[in-house]
Order: sequence, then C-alpha cells, then structure tokens
Amino acid sequence: MNAYVDTGVLGAYYCPEPLSSAAEDALRAIEVPVISGLSELEFCSLIAKKRRLKELTSQQAQKILDLFGNHVSEGFYRRISLTGEHYLRARELVGSTRIPLHTLDALHVAAALTEALPLLTADKGLAAAAKRHRAKVIMIRGSGPN
Repeated sequence: MNAYVDTGVLGAYYCPEPLSSAAEDALRAIEVPVISGLSELEFCSLIAKKRRLKELTSQQAQKILDLFGNHVSEGFYRRISLTGEHYLRARELVGSTRIPLHTLDALHVAAALTEALPLLTADKGLAAAAKRHRAKVIMIRGSGPN
C-alpha cells in the first residue's frame, strides 16, 4: 500500500512527540510513502519553528533535517511534483463553500486525490475535510488519551 504523507506525520516521525511511535508504525506499514516538494518545505518550516520555540536545539534541528534529507535522497519516500492539475484541483477544493480547507491543506488533499492515494494524517480536521472531498484517509492516533 502507498499513501501520501501529511507533514504532521513527518514531524511526529522525526521529532519526539506523543504521536512519534504511532507515526513510525504507520510509516513502516506503508510500502511507499509519498511526499511532495510542499511536504519538504512545510517540514523544514516545522523544524525551524520548533527551533525558534526552543523545542529543539540548533544541533538537534540540523540532525533531523540531515536525516530527513538522507531519507529523501535514498528513496525512502517517492517524491511527486505538484503540477497545474494539482493546483486546479486544490482551487476547486478551497472553492467549496460547504467544506472549509486551508490553502496548503487543499494542496495536500489535491495531491492525494489526483494521485489516487490515501492521505496519511493525524490531523482530525484535515482528515474530516479530506473525507468530505471523497479522499481515502488513514488516520493515526497515539497510544495515550485523546
């Protein structure tokens, strides 16, 4: 099974947080995890934010970015390029008045829909919106209380 991986799952996989073990299990269960350039950009932004908030030291942040970069270059993830088709689909998704969706989330959902992949996420709001747009969703949950 392949799946498009939400940035939040990447964050939980590479950074110590309550969902880390669930994210690791979910990624190991996927034959080919799929990301986009948007995923990579958002992941780098997430790590920079954690560094600014002093949740990570500069050294920890660099180690995480290096590991992620190695995984990407070694082919652990299949990278897709977002095309005009993805952007048009995202525009349709955000144009829906009955299902609110932020711009970048709409691009992730559009990528999953266009590539006919389930969306792997831990974000309940994103999962609900994706399902309402008829995307398949794999929801991960931590082992602790919700």
